[in-house]
Amino acid sequence: MKKLLVICVMWVSALSMHAQKFALVDMDYIFKNIPAYERANEQLNQVSKKWQAEVEAIQIEAQTMYKNYQNEVVFLSQEQKKTKQDAIVAKEKEAADLKKKYFGPEGELFKKRSALMTPIQEEVYNAVKDIADLRGYQLILDRASDSGIIFGSPKIDISNEVLSKLGYSN
Repeated sequence: MKKLLVICVMWVSALSMHAQKFALVDMDYIFKNIPAYERANEQLNQVSKKWQAEVEAIQIEAQTMYKNYQNEVVFLSQEQKKTKQDAIVAKEKEAADLKKKYFGPEGELFKKRSALMTPIQEEVYNAVKDIADLRGYQLILDRASDSGIIFGSPKIDISNEVLSKLGYSN
């Protein structure tokens, strides 16, 4: 038992000698306090709503074409049916293609978000890195992410310091 206690004390001593410094940041808080980030978000929301309205207008047009087709189907020849069906399918494809163009994984919204947000995110990252280098932090965690942090002391939160370094008052 005595030997185990000595080993535990030595282990704790070794850990404390090589203790690493760490800090927390709240990226949500930081970004909410950067006006350029909020403006970029608003711009993205407006563009997204505009593009969504365009897609919905074409989808409504396709639905209207289909309803009209259903009402007229008994009066149409086979050739006319085929022509109207092809037109409806083409309109639905147009809506799907436009949706993919705007909102797909490599779509316009993704490109616009990258163009607007990446410079701001890089600026914040560089400020965090500068503070880490200055203070000797080996690890900085984002308390806003889903990283499993249950508690983080406000004493080690450097979010306000990051904002100050970026030139924003808190």
